[in-house]
Amino acid sequence: MSGYPLAITSVGMVTGVGLNAPASCAAIRCAIDNFQETRFMDSGGEWIMGCEVPLEQPWRGRTKLIKMATAAIQECLSGNQKIVPQLTPLLLCLSEKERPGRVFDDDNQFFLDLQEELQLQFHPKSRVIAHGHVSIAVAMKHACELIQELNVPQVLIAATDSLLVGQTLAYFENKERLLTSQNSNGFIPGEGAAALVVEPATASQGNHLICYGLGFGVEQAHIDSEEPLRADGLTAAIRESLGDVGCEMGDLDFRITDISGDQYYFKEASLALLRTLHKPKKEFDIWHPADCIGEVGAVMGLVMIAVLKAACEKTYSKGHCILAHLGNEDGKRSSMIFTWQTNGSR
Repeated sequence: MSGYPLAITSVGMVTGVGLNAPASCAAIRCAIDNFQETRFMDSGGEWIMGCEVPLEQPWRGRTKLIKMATAAIQECLSGNQKIVPQLTPLLLCLSEKERPGRVFDDDNQFFLDLQEELQLQFHPKSRVIAHGHVSIAVAMKHACELIQELNVPQVLIAATDSLLVGQTLAYFENKERLLTSQNSNGFIPGEGAAALVVEPATASQGNHLICYGLGFGVEQAHIDSEEPLRADGLTAAIRESLGDVGCEMGDLDFRITDISGDQYYFKEASLALLRTLHKPKKEFDIWHPADCIGEVGAVMGLVMIAVLKAACEKTYSKGHCILAHLGNEDGKRSSMIFTWQTNGSR
């Protein structure tokens, strides 16, 4: 972020535990989930558990992704009346293009269809960011650049994704990544959408969640690799984000991650902590919202930020300086440092 912090001024969210941000965050705070049997069966003949978004009509596939994104964006825009869509770039976060079961091929057409559903036209510099979990960090970097280069007052970031697709579930089951009757070391699939508005922290008034640091890395010993895991990629990402802020890991209060059930990612987070925490801490909690909403792909990063915003606003967070980190199965890693700013003071 290089000294140009961004404030999160509005959020919107649609998940399996709530059709708006307040409901979703309240459910996650109370550890309420909506895990139920899906219409998909595993190789052992048992129904796969999942977390489905209960919309008013039984939409599926591409249509449901657009409907969920529309609801999240509309909620987000209603929370920030200053936004003029034509002057606001929309950065749309989607799943990786190579992920099996993707229900659309043309990302640009998907973006145009979303605009048509919203009946809105966004800034010409809007774009799609199809990088899965780390999409949010990439979007934050682009938002920072757009605000500086175009002098736009806000940038809208949105995401929509679903793993409740037959081909996607079969792919992860074959890789022993899915929680099934045959595999206990896996995640529960989910779906959802989320949106948030970012603007320069210097322009924001009142109390806001501020992103001060951003870092990226690549893990060579990713989950499909046979190399020994040392968490080099995540460690590099965390160190870069800490360098942006000018602080140490020990100065932070707690962590929030995209971990959704795989033991690999818990081990990676522990190794990265060992390599970056240089002074003892009595407590360093780690939050993982996927415990309640399941694995929601590209949406997870935005959900994490919305959860942090709600926790700080309602004063149940574990502190005001937070590390958020995410990772893709291909080894891409990202890290963000957030601070709750009160009345303009960091």
